[in-house]
Amino acid sequence: MTGDVTTRTYMITGPEPQWWYRDLISCLQATFGTVVAREGADPLAVLGAGWRFLHLPGDVRSEEFYYPCPPGASGEADLGAALAPHHDLRARWWQPADEDDLWREVRDTLTADRLVIAAVDNFHLPFRPAYGDVHAAHLVVVYGLDEARGLVYVSDAMPPAFRGAVPVEAFLRSWGSANPTDVQDAFFSDSRIGRRCLDVRLDTPPPPLTPELLGGFLRTDADAFTTAASATPATQARAGLAGFDAFAAELVERCRAGDVTALRELYPFGWGMQAQASLHGELLRRCGREWGDPELAGAGRAVESVAHAWTGLRITGAHGHADPRAVSADIAHHTTVLRGLYARAVDAVGAAAARL
Repeated sequence: MTGDVTTRTYMITGPEPQWWYRDLISCLQATFGTVVAREGADPLAVLGAGWRFLHLPGDVRSEEFYYPCPPGASGEADLGAALAPHHDLRARWWQPADEDDLWREVRDTLTADRLVIAAVDNFHLPFRPAYGDVHAAHLVVVYGLDEARGLVYVSDAMPPAFRGAVPVEAFLRSWGSANPTDVQDAFFSDSRIGRRCLDVRLDTPPPPLTPELLGGFLRTDADAFTTAASATPATQARAGLAGFDAFAAELVERCRAGDVTALRELYPFGWGMQAQASLHGELLRRCGREWGDPELAGAGRAVESVAHAWTGLRITGAHGHADPRAVSADIAHHTTVLRGLYARAVDAVGAAAARL
């Protein structure tokens, strides 16, 4: 890394970050996985250790990276803790404090050999398929800055995948975009980007994952599914199987009433639940294979079936969002199927945990 504070002709680049991607995840898990890998930890072991159902009514935003994040013990929401409840992963949203020097915090972070996760609008990024066509809120990793040449170095694991330089002007348009309503994307437009960034830190290096350690994680997760109330008074958060029942019943009711917003919210909300189930299932399958535990691997497959069932619900909602009444019966069917798969997977995880 090189830089000269007095001349402000910076060239700050670290090693190219690792792409981390799975088919059912969004840019949220992909960018967090890249940061976790840079910290020397296994992204799947960190991001796949926890599995929850959580819905916060009225909280869903039209962003690819939306994830339900209730306030923690400190009273503040921590996206890292929500994504990795069993690890010391912390994430803080921030925006540039100095309008005259938008790059100061980015520069400081990169100089400290850390990565920046930036919110962007795909419409303004030359490497995204939506460039110049569709507005959509997205996340990328910034790993370098060359102010003298006017370049920002960006890594994006989401297909078609890109790692390299972007003109500063294009990045600034994307980073500061109003992300206006776009009829071509009802799910990730109409959400101001506002030069937001995420500071993500893994405070404590995770210990090696053992059967005993994973068993504790699984028991905690299974208990959360079966004992959580449908809504907690403090946040009205819908958690666990009872929370899913409340979410599904309201979703079907809103569809029957012709509520377009219900299906516009379903797509971004469901992606977070789908991604987490996918990662958790993959981790259990991997551990079951490595440890010679077919029951654990089977539990992983059961959790993955939940992830895949979210596809039917999300896609039905996406195609039918303009006429919710017309798809209300299909939505009801998909929620019923998904509820059965959740129950089966929770039982399988609980049984595997009891043996670990």
